[in-house]
Amino acid sequence: MESFDLIVIGAGPGGYVCAFRASQLGLKVALIDKRSTLGGTCLNVGCIPSKALLHSSEHLVFARQHAAEHGIKLGSVDFDLAALMKRKDAVVNKLVGGVTQLAKGRKVMVFTGAAAFTSATTVSVTPLSGTAVEIAGKNIVIATGSVPVELPFLKFDGDTVVSSDDAIAFKEVPRRLVVVGGGVIGLELGSVWSRLGSEVTVVEFLPKIIATFDDDVVRSFTRILQKQGLKIEVGAKVTGFSKGVLTAERDGKPLEFPADKVLVAVGRRPFTDQLGLDKASVVLDEKKRVKVDARLRTSVPNIWAIGDVIAGPMLAHKAEEDGVAVAEWIAGKAGHINWDLVPGVVYTAPEVASVGLGEDAAKAQGLSIRIGKFNLAANGRAIAAGTTDGFVKIIADSKTDRILGAQILGANAGELISEIVTHMEYGGSAEDLGRTIHAHPTMSEALKEAGLAVSKSAIHAL
Repeated sequence: MESFDLIVIGAGPGGYVCAFRASQLGLKVALIDKRSTLGGTCLNVGCIPSKALLHSSEHLVFARQHAAEHGIKLGSVDFDLAALMKRKDAVVNKLVGGVTQLAKGRKVMVFTGAAAFTSATTVSVTPLSGTAVEIAGKNIVIATGSVPVELPFLKFDGDTVVSSDDAIAFKEVPRRLVVVGGGVIGLELGSVWSRLGSEVTVVEFLPKIIATFDDDVVRSFTRILQKQGLKIEVGAKVTGFSKGVLTAERDGKPLEFPADKVLVAVGRRPFTDQLGLDKASVVLDEKKRVKVDARLRTSVPNIWAIGDVIAGPMLAHKAEEDGVAVAEWIAGKAGHINWDLVPGVVYTAPEVASVGLGEDAAKAQGLSIRIGKFNLAANGRAIAAGTTDGFVKIIADSKTDRILGAQILGANAGELISEIVTHMEYGGSAEDLGRTIHAHPTMSEALKEAGLAVSKSAIHAL
């Protein structure tokens, strides 16, 4: 039986990053995944393919609706869905191939197959064909990620009622697509298929979509999506699907939504199935997540868990930071994670991004805050680019001026939020942000202006 300093189960962003960092630190590492390609859900059927589709469909919208404004004459514009999907697949293949090359270069031994604990220090790997092998590890990291939640009355059939895994690979544009769930995944894929010609209706149980964002952000975002053609139905409880009609109810009144396809995007659950956790005495919490301490150790000292399989936001970048920290702790180094500063992004057009406390949450906690807000309609680069929808909002402590959080609705919000994360990481103030020099003209100047607006000092707004 071959032995390793570290065995990582799951080769998604958390798992492979953990394995690579451990290898950098001199550990002998094994990386296990049931897929024949590395990268997990994110690279294979999640973050990356969905962003490729979003980008391609944004080009289509520009060509059809906005090119003429820029003096660009294109005539009739159409698209080839097969070619669009081929490009998406090429993007995925390039990235998963890159991860494979990195694994080889870092001398991480990759095992393909289903992993299961046989004890607290040994793991069995069963390939699709062939004989299972057993390996031993001084430390083992569980990084098995998550899978889409399936509703008991809306079982996935891979054809009509589908998960996000299927919705990135439709062979033709559905005439009518109903998305159950107004969160990140549902809105992103709903946007893709709406741009490609589908009649998209988003049905959300809660009173608003992207429910973790502030009300003012959601109101503006909802109006923008509706203007783009998406139908948004909130406060609607889905009850079933039969004969091409999704049924729901609101305030006791029945609702019906005809659908050729139903995308169920109501969240994800940690994947702990068939891992043999009982044989390793690993304890789960009430939501079947792996229970860990502040250093991501499980109930068994040499077994760790990271990413979607533990409590916290199910985000690839959070999983990566978990993985790096665990690798460093195992190697005796000082790993660091600030879970309070995990940004969240919705990659629609415009994007929506946040970090830290929102205005609504801060007020609900009774905190004394000041708000700085700057509309992109007053930003020179946004006007030049035709991307004036949205605004930047900074939430700061009223006494110390320390930035508590930020929310951005606008083009490239996912990129812009990183600057706020950086300022918050060192405990920066709104004034620090406002007095940081920003290149002109850039979208990032809206961050500076919002920082200044906290003290009512914005230069380009009254």
